[in-house]
Amino acid sequence: MPLFKKCEDFVYIRELVDKGIYPYFHELESKQDIEVMMEGKRRIMLGSNNYLGLTVNQEVIDAGVEAMKKYGTGCSGSRFLNGTLDLHNKLERELADFLGTEDCVTFSTGFQSNLGIISAICGRQDYIFNDRENHASIYDGCRLSYAKVTRYRHNDMADLERRLAETPIDAGKLIVTDGVFSMSGDICRLPDIAELAHKYKARVMVDDAHGLGVIGKGGRGTASYFGLEKEVDITMGTFSKSLASLGGYMVASAKVCEYVRHNSRPFIFSASLTPASCATARAALKVIREHPEIVERLGDLAEYYRDGLAARGVPTVKAENKRIPIIPIYTYDAERTLLISKKLFEEGVYVNPVLPPATAPTECLLRTSLMATHTESVLDEAMDIIARVVLDD
Repeated sequence: MPLFKKCEDFVYIRELVDKGIYPYFHELESKQDIEVMMEGKRRIMLGSNNYLGLTVNQEVIDAGVEAMKKYGTGCSGSRFLNGTLDLHNKLERELADFLGTEDCVTFSTGFQSNLGIISAICGRQDYIFNDRENHASIYDGCRLSYAKVTRYRHNDMADLERRLAETPIDAGKLIVTDGVFSMSGDICRLPDIAELAHKYKARVMVDDAHGLGVIGKGGRGTASYFGLEKEVDITMGTFSKSLASLGGYMVASAKVCEYVRHNSRPFIFSASLTPASCATARAALKVIREHPEIVERLGDLAEYYRDGLAARGVPTVKAENKRIPIIPIYTYDAERTLLISKKLFEEGVYVNPVLPPATAPTECLLRTSLMATHTESVLDEAMDIIARVVLDD
């Protein structure tokens, strides 16, 4: 088949555009805030990962501006060469201290972090046990590692144990899971995972991209939430969510971090974090450390929103933890999902329609997510619109 034949046959997107329900690449014309200007109209933002609202925090903004003035716009080199600033080392020390670990490695993006960590730690003779609902970057990191990968059913510990039991006891084994799952808002069953890891001599890695700033003591994430900091060998996270910047990190023992620094191709062969990205992440971390009440505020708003949707008759899946700010509204059918998201957009509420391959074909959903800076009045306005559109559909 000619190389570009697949491109020519890719008509699905053109069909959605022709139907007027293509949902992606809407232009944002303002800051990432609870209300935004998008394509000339005010929209209530319920589709951001800016969980603590720190992208508009003046202290965070000022830190980025000052860093750019001092260091310029970029480092134009890898960390190995001319790309290590004192800012990088300070951020790594501060993250390690905040999360109670020995060391930290920063990466240029969150996606790159999972690629770089998993592909460095695991090899052809190793085994990776991957929750089926893990982020796409974990899947790609597994592929890049060339390890033997098995997927276990989402949060199904019996299935995980069965698969661990089939593996040679002395083989290298990594159980990798999202801490807070990005689509459903589920929390991983870390106590059970830690117990199985001990039993079958496996290591544990948690992707806490949606956990940092959301759960745990002062927003310290999933391991802190369960009091199992010593049971997690590697924690990965991003700067593009609660830390209001761009980039990613891993925290682990000093030996593991040192190994990754010198064996991770995505780390070695990428330019380092820009000065502004590094400085804004540091400033956001400082705000979280000094103001843990914003994490509590986020949880309070999540409860308020869930209860408000229920009171209005909007069906949502019962959550094990009502304080998680990711609240999916299942719409099941892909075209119905797109039609509802379009109507919401027109009515002034931005949500994320989630379709295959991010979901199963019959489990499409509207992903709504909150910020600690939302107000009850803005959420009430949004919920009234959601109820009208979803229930009238």
